[in-house]
Amino acid sequence: MRFLPLMLLFGLFCMLPGQLAHAAADTAPATTAAATDAQFSSEAMMQQFAGDDEQAPERRIETKRKHEILFIMGISLLVLLVLTGTLGVAMVVFDRDVFAAHLIFAGLSLTLAAAHAATAIAWFWPF
Repeated sequence: MRFLPLMLLFGLFCMLPGQLAHAAADTAPATTAAATDAQFSSEAMMQQFAGDDEQAPERRIETKRKHEILFIMGISLLVLLVLTGTLGVAMVVFDRDVFAAHLIFAGLSLTLAAAHAATAIAWFWPF
């Protein structure tokens, strides 16, 4: 009970930026529905990723290299998943004290999975 005011204050600080952005959006001048849809659509966002090739040709990555990068990320992800599973089995079946290592590898696996998915979507959307 002693931390309840602290948690409420923390929640207020977490919600404040979103409320300020919402209030700023309400006071912004009205735009047409088509402009708003185009601005916030996923297609417009992906066009920005695709348009980078024309803007900076020296930074362009070949499709083969993109596949290689995603393959290396995928293999690393599989290794992390196998290690996480092995540590989980070692805890349950063999009664080993590897809980911290299991959590670390699970966190790394989750992070790499999110990065792998985001990279694949950004590079190959819609294909």
